Amino acid sequence: MLNYIQLKPGAIKIALVLLLSFPLVSSAQTVFNHVALCSKDLKKSNAFYTSVLNLKIVPNPFKDTVHTWYSITPKIAMHVIQSDCSTAPKLIADHICFSVPSITKFIALLNEKKITYCNWKGVAGQVEHRVDGVSQVYIQDPDGYWIEINDAK
Repeated sequence: MLNYIQLKPGAIKIALVLLLSFPLVSSAQTVFNHVALCSKDLKKSNAFYTSVLNLKIVPNPFKDTVHTWYSITPKIAMHVIQSDCSTAPKLIADHICFSVPSITKFIALLNEKKITYCNWKGVAGQVEHRVDGVSQVYIQDPDGYWIEINDAK
């Protein structure tokens, strides 16, 4: 014999409202995973990212010759893909950013490697000093992607 629970009038409506007010999918925050850039010459890009930005190459999950993966942080990566890339000029406003301990030392490295840098306005050889005390410069990788380098702590 089955026993039924008797509900007061309106209780089912309240139960449905409460049930439907909770999300049916996870409310976990979306997390950044990686960024990918296109390269016409993967060897040239690898030399740039390892010798100028000192990025560490990590195992390539695709196990092919057209991707290189770099560790940015323990859970964030960047990969460069060799392909037929757009030749359209890149805009400085569309950039990725890395922080270094010393802008002065980084500029010395750029000068040693004969890599030009500029400020936000595009003035070559100039460092940008932001109102928050951060100094920054902009460089371009071999495929023209803009990279901000700053000394933010």
